[in-house]
Amino acid sequence: MEPPDIGYSAVKRLRIATFNLETLDDRPQGGIDYADRVAVLRPQLQRLRADILCLQEVNAHALTKRGPRELSALDGIVHGTEYEKFHRVVSMNRGGVRASDRHNLVILSRFPVLENRQLWHDLVPPPLYRPVTAEPRPDAPMAVEWDRPILHAVIDGPAGHRLHVVNVHLRAPRASFLSGQKGRHGRWHSVGGWAEGFFLASVKAAGQALEARLLVDSILDAEPDAFLAVCGDFNAGDREAPVRTIRGDEEDTGNGHLAPRVLVSLERTVSESQRFSVIHHGRKVMLDHILVSRPLLGWYLQAEVHNETLGDELVSPATVWGSPETYHAPVVAEFAPPRSG
Repeated sequence: MEPPDIGYSAVKRLRIATFNLETLDDRPQGGIDYADRVAVLRPQLQRLRADILCLQEVNAHALTKRGPRELSALDGIVHGTEYEKFHRVVSMNRGGVRASDRHNLVILSRFPVLENRQLWHDLVPPPLYRPVTAEPRPDAPMAVEWDRPILHAVIDGPAGHRLHVVNVHLRAPRASFLSGQKGRHGRWHSVGGWAEGFFLASVKAAGQALEARLLVDSILDAEPDAFLAVCGDFNAGDREAPVRTIRGDEEDTGNGHLAPRVLVSLERTVSESQRFSVIHHGRKVMLDHILVSRPLLGWYLQAEVHNETLGDELVSPATVWGSPETYHAPVVAEFAPPRSG
């Protein structure tokens, strides 16, 4: 059943947000109390006042033995809020049949969703690679597949403007598993094995970024003036390869005629002292981004990074037992769409 009309035609400001909820689940895990997560995360979501919200790492599970997988943890978080009535798009597993048990992408929208799809090697086939340190070493190259899809929704936005929203969660720079090289407690047996695993993780992140960029190009091929936002956890900073790949700066292409296809990082308008969404061992880094097309940039007003309560993702878990926090700060951008007529 479609959600009711909740007044989207009267929107004077458009707020697009992204938030990594870090393994959101209502089942017992690691001593984390779900009620505590609700108490912490619900106010964070309400403060965003988002009209379109991109979420990462939302778990799903069947409530009965043979029932479908449901996002019951997310349902509990948004219960009683405006988001409960929003239209919802959820990524599917590799077979495209149901949501994955872990780390789904979700787009919540105040506005009707005209169409949606996910991409998982639809534009970029998995590269083939034969590991050199794996034990035993494979006889043939293996396919290096991405861990997660890319989620794309076309939204019927304010005043009838079509909005393209792309939700991404790129591979973290953590070494991928290699047979015979990684033991218990996450310990690697050799530096070379770890290095090759780290190389494979980099390939996955680069491949996801390439697929996202090719999706952006396909949208701009069909709609050169598209209102487009790529949001999510890029697991990379502004000048690192995955962000550069999706953004497509003139300095990288060397071609001024491609300037209309450059995406713009909105956090650049946030003061440098506040420009961080993760604290990693004391180092403040901006890993969560909202990149927009030039037409959507024309509507742009301001961006916010809600990092006031952010803990250190390495230090805090070791010192706080069962913390309900997420160690990613939400990011929100506000726009002023032109009125119809």
